[in-house]
Amino acid sequence: MYSERIDFSHEGSLTIDELIKRVEGINPEADLALLRRCYEFAEKMHSGVKRSSGEPYIIHPLNVAATLVKLKMDLDSIMAGLLHDVVEDCDVSPELISEMFGQSVAQIVVGCTKISKIKFKTKEESQAENFRKMVVAMAQDLRVIIVKLADRMHNMRTLQYMTIEKQKAKAQETLDIYVPLASRLGINSVKGELEDLCLRYIHPEIYYRLAEKIAMKRRERESYIEETILLIHEKMLEYSVQGDVAGRPKHFYSIYKKMQHRNVDFEQIQDLLAFRILVSNITECYKVLGIIHSAFTPVPGRFKDYIAIPKVNNYQSLHTTVIGPKAERIEIQIRTFEMHEVAERGVAAHWKYKERNKNAAADKLKWVEELMEFNQNVESSSEFMDVVKNDLDVGGVFIFTPNGDVKELRYGATPLDFAYAVHTEIGNKTVGAKVNGKMVPLKYRLKSGDTVEILTSKTQTPTKDWLKICKTSRAITKIKQHLMKIERDQHRELGEVMLEKALKKFETSIKQLDKKGEFKPLLDKHHYKNLEELYVNLGSEHLSLKEVLTNIPSINFTEETYVEEEKESFYKRVAKSARKSSSSDNAVIVDGLDDIMVKMGRCCNPIPGDPIIGVITRGRGITVHAVGCSRIVEIEKGRQISVEWNKHYTFSHPVNIKVTTHDKPGILSKISKTINNSGINIRSAIARSMPDQKGNFIFEVEVKDYSELLKTISSIEQMEEVISVNRA
Repeated sequence: MYSERIDFSHEGSLTIDELIKRVEGINPEADLALLRRCYEFAEKMHSGVKRSSGEPYIIHPLNVAATLVKLKMDLDSIMAGLLHDVVEDCDVSPELISEMFGQSVAQIVVGCTKISKIKFKTKEESQAENFRKMVVAMAQDLRVIIVKLADRMHNMRTLQYMTIEKQKAKAQETLDIYVPLASRLGINSVKGELEDLCLRYIHPEIYYRLAEKIAMKRRERESYIEETILLIHEKMLEYSVQGDVAGRPKHFYSIYKKMQHRNVDFEQIQDLLAFRILVSNITECYKVLGIIHSAFTPVPGRFKDYIAIPKVNNYQSLHTTVIGPKAERIEIQIRTFEMHEVAERGVAAHWKYKERNKNAAADKLKWVEELMEFNQNVESSSEFMDVVKNDLDVGGVFIFTPNGDVKELRYGATPLDFAYAVHTEIGNKTVGAKVNGKMVPLKYRLKSGDTVEILTSKTQTPTKDWLKICKTSRAITKIKQHLMKIERDQHRELGEVMLEKALKKFETSIKQLDKKGEFKPLLDKHHYKNLEELYVNLGSEHLSLKEVLTNIPSINFTEETYVEEEKESFYKRVAKSARKSSSSDNAVIVDGLDDIMVKMGRCCNPIPGDPIIGVITRGRGITVHAVGCSRIVEIEKGRQISVEWNKHYTFSHPVNIKVTTHDKPGILSKISKTINNSGINIRSAIARSMPDQKGNFIFEVEVKDYSELLKTISSIEQMEEVISVNRA
């Protein structure tokens, strides 16, 4: 049945007997004798140690274990809560914990252990590295982070015994890291409690002012809550619906955020009360929603259905704001008892702690796998922390794919973010997007309920400008990875060419020296894994050519054989040679060659971004067609040849756009002006009026590539007179 808000208060007089009694209440089959031995071991290890409050240290692990019981965690987690500090503070080996209490407990304890032996230059660097290790440990076992949250909860509950400076630092770290993690894991009871505690220490003046103002109207508020609960019960009974109803003031931090967001004082915040209705099944949830909306006036735009479309942390509930008794605004949440269990305890509610169910819990948290992908591809711990904090930002917009699937993205997300949320390759190949059937720019800000269709091209690749468009960490990380790979490939190619040319002066080659193992001293010196790493560092100028030549044993290197002042021009010559194929004026490269005569097929007018195929024509070089062009079907395979767009070609290409409009005076002029305002040149225009009060126009315009064509089409589609726009 319904349980009130979980009480995470510090319990100074908690004993192991009471803890065992609570564990038995949630898990009668638990090995209570093993739990007692675990406590006795922890008490012995912390013997004689006191906390800042003056209490014996064992009170802390006891309270951490009690918090885990309140979250209904398994026995291994509770024992790990009792032992979470013994590895770091008492020099107990993980092997001993494994031997005494099992490998699972040892793994959680090791995952919870802070990095204390490594020295960092700054607190920020230390915090970032701690966070990285914690996330990695969480990926191995989700219980690690839940024990860490319980540990942080009790530390925050007893923060008053620390200095003001430490209080603020600890609270800010909690708000930056632990609150988003609790939110992402769906443990809202912990999230709400931690937020209020953080506000108390970061902005004490605001916290105590809110506490005072809410306390002033306590009796009045309690009376109002009782009356409203009775009224809701009466309305539900009229329709034979049974359920639990509870009301409470909103969390202080929630009120504070509303004040910040709306830029108003406390007195101007109207919806301070939240009511929760718990029923048996989903059908009754929607039935109660109807009852509430018929009994009270709903506030427009304040209804959210998280049952049909759950949040990414599996939270499900109906949210609505109504004008309650005495014209007070009240927020009402409606959900089933099971949904409430998930809302309060998050992933802990899914965790059944038996082998057959572990995969089920893992399936619900695929985002952890993405964090591990970030960990492999991000070098700096500070950057990793920024990426993950961004990714943990729960709450945003719900976007539909054309097939009806739903993706949740953070506020401000763009079609490009959506493309990367679907699949990395779709993101990399994105050239345009349609939102609700209309072309939009890639920087368009998505709204909940939008249906997004991504347009792709095989020849498209990410650019640095995309980093300014994207808002989600996944998209930003994937774009950076792609750009770094391209840059690395360029540096590798350049470095290899430079070294090969330099070695010619000494009448040798890379192959000959590598065969004799003469690069090994240099590779060992710089900790390079192979020659490829050497090329990359040489091409990126992290390693000088002079140092490479100096460290090759068989080369008699002297200053006379290497002229320093020629170095810069040498780099330029090699770079120019490496980029020779990109300096051509040809739009298309044929089988890697850029000096073959080509022309575009007039039947299909392909432009950069279109998949293309070349056709050999007698005496006229190569004719390029779009893949799928009807003329290609008529031509034998033997005359077809592989071609690709030259990415460095910047000239414009002609293409036809067909526009159908409502036939109104001046429409030709309006469309022409719209196209010109987009910076696109119109080569010709054909206009024709149709009998059905419609107008048909064909514009021949010049665009640089497929992306620019899509932008042009998008700008025309925005006009209210326009019915359709297509490439002719």
